[in-house]
Amino acid sequence: MRPIGAQLGKWGAKPNWITTISLLISCLAAIAYGFRLPLLGALGLVGSGFVDMLDGAVARATGMTTRFGAVYDHVLDRYAEFAVLFGMGLGGFVNWVLVLFCLFGMVMASFVRAKAESIGGLASCTVGIAERQEKLILLLLGSLIEPIAPLALSVCVFIAGLLSHITVVQRLHYTFKHATGVKPDV
Repeated sequence: MRPIGAQLGKWGAKPNWITTISLLISCLAAIAYGFRLPLLGALGLVGSGFVDMLDGAVARATGMTTRFGAVYDHVLDRYAEFAVLFGMGLGGFVNWVLVLFCLFGMVMASFVRAKAESIGGLASCTVGIAERQEKLILLLLGSLIEPIAPLALSVCVFIAGLLSHITVVQRLHYTFKHATGVKPDV
C-alpha cells in the first residue's frame, strides 16, 4: 500500500480526510443494508475496508503520522462498525439482540486493547482470535451468501460477535499475564 499512499500524498490527500471518507462509505453500506440490498452493502464493506487501509499508507508515506490521527482512525472504525451493524438490523437481516451482542463485543475488544496499552503497561495488545479485518470478512461473506441462504448474515454476525468476546477474554488474560508477571488461575 505504500506506493499507493505515496501517490495519493503527492496528489494532496490527507490521512484524516481518507479516514472520514471510509466512514462515509460505511454509512452508504449501512443504507444499502437498510434498504435490503446486501450485495450493495457488501460492496460498501469492501470499499470502506480498502479506503481504511489507505489512510495509514498515506500517513506513513508522507510523514503525516500523528497520535491524533491514530486515535481518529480507531474512533471512526467503531462508528463504521456501528453503522454497518445498525443497517443490517434496520434491514431486518439480523435480530437486534444479535446486533447488540456483536457490536458490544467489537467495542469491548477495542476497549480492552486500548486500556491494556494505555494503563496496563503493554506496548501492544493485538492478541486474540480475531482482529477487525477477520470480523469484516465474516460480515462480507454473510452478505454475499444471504441472497441465496437467508440467515447467513445472522450466523456471520453471531460468529463475529462470539469471536469478539473471545478476543476480549484473550486480551484480558494476556494483559494479566504480562502486567503482573503471574499466571492467572482462570
